[in-house]
Amino acid sequence: MIVLAGILLLVNALYNVVVWPRFWTRVKLDPRARDEQGRPTRFYTVHAVLIGIALLLALVSAVAGVVLLLP
Repeated sequence: MIVLAGILLLVNALYNVVVWPRFWTRVKLDPRARDEQGRPTRFYTVHAVLIGIALLLALVSAVAGVVLLLP
């Protein structure tokens, strides 16, 4: 069961590392991301925070998965 949990954590981390950076490129290009003066909007800031948290959780999942899989 521990091996399965470790594998699932690593799969979760890999998924997040693949998906969120691709989404970030879409957020940056979205017209709602910047105002008329080129400053970041709340849309940009909220998504930056959410993506940052998701990538931090991916790092934690990866570390936990490796710890579970090591003897």
